[in-house]
Amino acid sequence: MTTEVKTTEEWHFKINPWITMIPIMLSIFMFALDETISNVALPYMAGTFSISHNESTWIITSYLVASGIIIPAVDFFSKLIGRKQYFMLSIVIFTLASILCGISNSMAMMLFSRALQGIGGGGIMPIAQAMIFEIFPKEKLPTAMAIFGLGVVMAPIMGPALGGWITENWSWPFIYFINIPFGIIALHLTHRFVEEPPYSKKQKNVTMDVSGFAFLALWLLTLQVVLDKGNDADWFNAPWICKLFTVSVICCIAFFYVQFKKGKTKTALIDLSILKNHNFLIGTMGQIILMGVMMASASILPSMLQSLLGYTAFLSGLSMVPRGSGCFLASILCGILVTKIGIKPVTVIGLVILAIGGLLFGEINTSISLSSIALPNFTFGLGMVMAMVPLANISCSTLPNEAQTNAAGLQNLLKNTGAAIGTSIATTMISRFSQAHQMMMIKSLTDTNEIYLNKLNSIASAFMTQVDPFTATYMGQAQLYNSLRQQATLWGYVETFRYFAVAAVFIIPFVYFLYEGKKKNPKTAEVKVEADL
Repeated sequence: MTTEVKTTEEWHFKINPWITMIPIMLSIFMFALDETISNVALPYMAGTFSISHNESTWIITSYLVASGIIIPAVDFFSKLIGRKQYFMLSIVIFTLASILCGISNSMAMMLFSRALQGIGGGGIMPIAQAMIFEIFPKEKLPTAMAIFGLGVVMAPIMGPALGGWITENWSWPFIYFINIPFGIIALHLTHRFVEEPPYSKKQKNVTMDVSGFAFLALWLLTLQVVLDKGNDADWFNAPWICKLFTVSVICCIAFFYVQFKKGKTKTALIDLSILKNHNFLIGTMGQIILMGVMMASASILPSMLQSLLGYTAFLSGLSMVPRGSGCFLASILCGILVTKIGIKPVTVIGLVILAIGGLLFGEINTSISLSSIALPNFTFGLGMVMAMVPLANISCSTLPNEAQTNAAGLQNLLKNTGAAIGTSIATTMISRFSQAHQMMMIKSLTDTNEIYLNKLNSIASAFMTQVDPFTATYMGQAQLYNSLRQQATLWGYVETFRYFAVAAVFIIPFVYFLYEGKKKNPKTAEVKVEADL
């Protein structure tokens, strides 16, 4: 920086922060919405591109991987061309990529377009989070972060419902075309209402950490392939999974080694010394778990409703609407309760409510209606926002403004990774739990079980009006076995939801180790935050 640049203390934002929030939240909502809006449309896309359902999941994966790779480089690009300019460039790339997604006529073009969309979207979230921390005074920050959390959490929840409605009433390309007008509006409002502090402007002599970026890309790419295909390949029983996972671990270790070695130098992709901050470390760990729970639950619930209960894409997406209502109520409660009882009590309350939501999901069965999903979903959304928003607030509350962009980049990288791992773990748990329950229940389908024989004879008798006794008995056995598989699969989902409750309770003790204090005075912004706060 030049000597004319003002210090953090001398700089004051001139535009009302609530006006600045409009383009910021619009951009955040677009990015977060596209994380899940494709979920319920995958069968339609698979048909368009003549691919299997498993192959169609790469449409989601390519987006998450690309955004995860670009997030740590946000601080570098912000310094290279200026943070506001990079934020606007990210919106442009995201919007143009959305057009390409909508006009894609092959799987290769779709994967390229989604990866490009992820590259654009990856720059939006960390910059937006950093700007919100800067523009709001401390007394208004809890309310602002509640609104931020509402966008981050509610958009992925509303994605399946909106995507299902658009897909069934129009066609799947329109789930991407809807980004175009909002992208144009967000770009225009950002140009007009987002200010750029001196410390976020273009800097000279900024160099790229090529080795760090290469290790990061290889780490995330190989990890995502392992997570996506591991369950289908029986995990480490497959040699190629073992080899790919080894490459992923080596690249991960190499990435963190290079970053720690370079430290705070300008050549480092990420300043990992920020992990020495007590609040940031614990708060980020909690958010990683919560992000895994949120994305995993948003992924498996519509899948369960479609595969077990025969719901349409729209109805399965509609099931997530009560969760959005819970998120909305939680955003209001967070703004009120944080100022009255403090951040840590609100976080604990949110985690307890989230655990209750997981337990309520553990009581579902195959006879439930769509309305029966409403209460567990509402409770889940309420607890998720009440836990995540205060946790995000307190994790960065002891950091100086100059460190916010770097902190947001690292935090979002780890949260994205947590979301991918959480979704993969949930999918594996459903598969393994279903197999275990099937093995336990299959023991009841024997000729020595009187209840089974009575049920089989009853079903076979109904079939005997159309086929011979031997075929009728065989058809009855097949029907009972299909019913058993359905119940076993249901139990796989039930136990997975209960483990979501366990994950929420696991975070609670760590909340009490967080420091709920005042943010550092701007005069001391250059002073390193002590690790024992």
